[in-house]
Amino acid sequence: MIPKIILSKGPDATRRTIAYLFGKGRANEHIDPHLVASWNDFAPDPGRSPHRDPKDVETQLAAQLDQPVKMLGDKAPKHTVWHCPVRAAPEDPILTDAQWAAIARRIVAAAGIAPAGDEEACRWVAVRHADDHIHIAATLVRQDGRRPQRDYDQRAVQREARQIEVGYGLRRLKQGDGTAAKRPTSKEHFKAKRLGQEAATRDVLRQRVRRAVAAAADEADFFALLDATGVTVRLKRGPSGDALGCNFALPGDTNDKGEPVFYSGSTLAPDLSLPKIRRRLATTSPEPVTVRPGNPWHQATAATERIPHHLTHGDDPTGQGQLVALGAALDLLPVTAASALKAELEQAAAVFERATRSRIAADLDSTRVLRRSVQAIWKDPARHEDGAGLAMLLDVALTAVAYAMHWHRTRQHAQQEAAAEQALVHLQAAYAQIAEPVLTDLARRSPGLQTKRRFAHHLQQAAPEHAERILADPAWDALATVLAEAEAAGHNAATVLDHALGQRTLHDARSPARALTWRIRRLGERHTPSPRAEAARATPVQPAAAAPPPQPQSARRR
Repeated sequence: MIPKIILSKGPDATRRTIAYLFGKGRANEHIDPHLVASWNDFAPDPGRSPHRDPKDVETQLAAQLDQPVKMLGDKAPKHTVWHCPVRAAPEDPILTDAQWAAIARRIVAAAGIAPAGDEEACRWVAVRHADDHIHIAATLVRQDGRRPQRDYDQRAVQREARQIEVGYGLRRLKQGDGTAAKRPTSKEHFKAKRLGQEAATRDVLRQRVRRAVAAAADEADFFALLDATGVTVRLKRGPSGDALGCNFALPGDTNDKGEPVFYSGSTLAPDLSLPKIRRRLATTSPEPVTVRPGNPWHQATAATERIPHHLTHGDDPTGQGQLVALGAALDLLPVTAASALKAELEQAAAVFERATRSRIAADLDSTRVLRRSVQAIWKDPARHEDGAGLAMLLDVALTAVAYAMHWHRTRQHAQQEAAAEQALVHLQAAYAQIAEPVLTDLARRSPGLQTKRRFAHHLQQAAPEHAERILADPAWDALATVLAEAEAAGHNAATVLDHALGQRTLHDARSPARALTWRIRRLGERHTPSPRAEAARATPVQPAAAAPPPQPQSARRR
């Protein structure tokens, strides 16, 4: 159940609200509007007055609601109307008028609009439009002339809604922490439908701004990327001329005066204000050291594979920083993917966005490699890419998202946990689409039986606890192929296998053979060790007793 509070002001605010509640709606969506409850239980009902002109009844109802406000004259508050739509989920049972009336009374009591038993409370009405929702409208002056005590009313009605869900057997939503992005209003949804847009402007802008943040190397690059994607930016400057904030708009999205409709970054999402964007971009500034060249898909995969370790062994700010970086990677992946995968990847990024924010401040210092490598992929996605790069990155991303879900669960971040769980479903669908063809092709080129037996022997010696499961895995033939390819490139198969096994545990891998396939694919493309290095690696280390005993002074220096 979703309650949402809207405040209105102006001399005709109450009349406008009542006219909307008993009108046809912006798209004829108001079905049989009628009162289910009111402050005195006998307020005039424009929807149930067949012998009177409904407009006259609307005027009468608005006047009665407005009476305490009018009594204050110039001392009336700036906002005079409190409007709260309350909507049930589509799968919820249909409630009766009496049940909706009881729910309305609980909502206004929780908000401080009309506490139970308070005969001098604010005047209010609850209007039912359809089976699944009501609208509560109240005027914000009590009948004794005082203002209602409605501190933190949004949080209070959300808490009450969670209790209502339990009592009425409704779908139970997750408790939030105030870090969720603002949802589009019904007005924004209808406007998008009228303009032929697939999504509301607010959602489109949030996605484009997030992608620009993920892809940009610095602030100038960020604004250039927004311009390239058709986003109009208006900077808010201080007296010194420095930019303090920024607003965003889409071409064609205008108000009734033909002016662009701008959204501030902080209203798109709490982490998209200009100061917070600047903090994110600061972590991508070039370091004085030279970054080693390499395959960016492999670098991004290796960095993502380390995320579970950060989440389980790092502090909370480090863990939060890893989730921010993972979210940025997911934001850019749809741009790099084939058209068949875009929809699932975009859905994964959209829902995981909620899992990237919490009350914990993010430490982004350990995320540079992931951010830079994903940016390199975004700039040239086809380089070194045969589908295996995305497949191996998604394979480790699935594990990282599963760990993110657990990380949020242990910290009681209910909404973030649910978002990670939803993202996992979309990532699994995308992974299945891209990984199966790559693994099938690798399995088709599997080496001969003798070579596979040799590899199996290495595996049984190196990882006896996993060997049986790996050898029975459908991806075993693909693993044998990449081991053979690494060997053909000059690597020692046993050494590469040992290295892959030592990178990270396989206990939480859904398919250990797949995990090893992607790891060995990355290792096999690295430079092969020189014969001298191989010889040194093969030479047994001499026992310590064979060396002359160290001198005390030397020992102290060591």
